[in-house]
Order: sequence, then C-alpha cells, then structure tokens
Amino acid sequence: MRAAVATATRSTHDTETRERLLRAAMRLFGERGLKHVTVREICRAARANVAAVNYHFGDKLGLYREIVQSAIDQMRATNEAARRAGEGGTPEEKLRRYIIIFNQRLMTSGVEELHRVISREMHEPTPALDALVEQGIKPRLDYLLTLVADVLGCDKHDPRVLRCAASIQTQSIAYMPNAVADRIGLRAKLTAAQVDEVAQHIADFSMAGIRAIAASTRIH
Repeated sequence: MRAAVATATRSTHDTETRERLLRAAMRLFGERGLKHVTVREICRAARANVAAVNYHFGDKLGLYREIVQSAIDQMRATNEAARRAGEGGTPEEKLRRYIIIFNQRLMTSGVEELHRVISREMHEPTPALDALVEQGIKPRLDYLLTLVADVLGCDKHDPRVLRCAASIQTQSIAYMPNAVADRIGLRAKLTAAQVDEVAQHIADFSMAGIRAIAASTRIH
C-alpha cells in the first residue's frame, strides 16, 4: 500500500514538474529563442532540479520539440474544426467558416506565448522547423488553397489561389502577439465579442476580395 502511494505521489510530482518546465520554456523560448536560453535558466524558472529537462525530455531540443508539437496539434485541431463546420456547405460557406474559426482561435487569450515561439521559429529556424512545416503548416495551407480554388472555380495551382491565400493569412498575422499590435490596439484586451467581430470582418473582407478577383478574371 505504501509503495503504491509513493508511486502515485512520485507520478503526480513528475507530471507537475513536466508542466512547469513546458510553461517556463515556452515563455523563455518565445522571448529569446532556442539558442539563447539555457537549461539551467529553464529549470530555475520552473523551480525544478537542473537535471529535470534531461529526465523528462532528453535534452533542451527535446523540450523545444515538445512545445512545437503542441503548436502542430493546435493547427490540426483548427483544421479539423473548420472541416466539420463547413460540411455540406457551398465553397463560399466553407471558406468563410475556415477564416472565422482560424481567427477566433488565433486571437483566443492564453495562446500568446506559443505564438511567440512559432513566430521566432520562422525567423530563426531550428531542427524543429521541418516537423512544423510538414505536419502543421502544409496541411493547413493545402486545405486553404483547396477552399480558395473552389470559390474561384479554378485549379489549385493557379497563381491567383496562392496569392489569395497569402492575403487571407496576412490579415491574421496583424493580430498575432507583437508589440506594435498591442500599442495600436489590434490585440489590446479584445473581448470575446470583439474577437468574433474581427474574425467576421476578415472573412467579409477576404470573400469580397476573392469575388472581385474572380469577376475581374471573367471580364478579361
């Protein structure tokens, strides 16, 4: 009985330590990047033994990969939610649902530190970039390209499709965590209702732009 209690206590302690390491590392990696954060700093911030990172993740890169994997999992979940929301709808309805759901999740409070890590990864690539691109970004982009192509009524490889997808994504980037967005009021203290309004605006703006491009092409 005592052995079982001791094992359960140790398991709970290990889980709590692991979570503290992830939270501390996510903040530090987002602020300074993988290369400029030491294992000792992470353990100190997480109130953990200096050997805890190796025990739970193998090494610093293993810890970083775990954080990147959480971003990949979120991307997959967003894609799946968008697919379900658009089931049975017209091409326009499917694209609108994707844009709204994507932006609602992007602007949800509590995910800022993870977004900072991914933003830094894009500017300062690490060995984790391949997994992020292949498992997270490419599947999401492929789905978006398919939706845009269906609305335009053209092949997915038409140059207009990627341009439209890039324009949709760029609007969202303005609301990602950054000092400028905070100072000019794009992200500052958005309520749930305001998040919905912004998501609807980006959807309206994007759909109008795509319709204009489709109409212009038909005219010429």
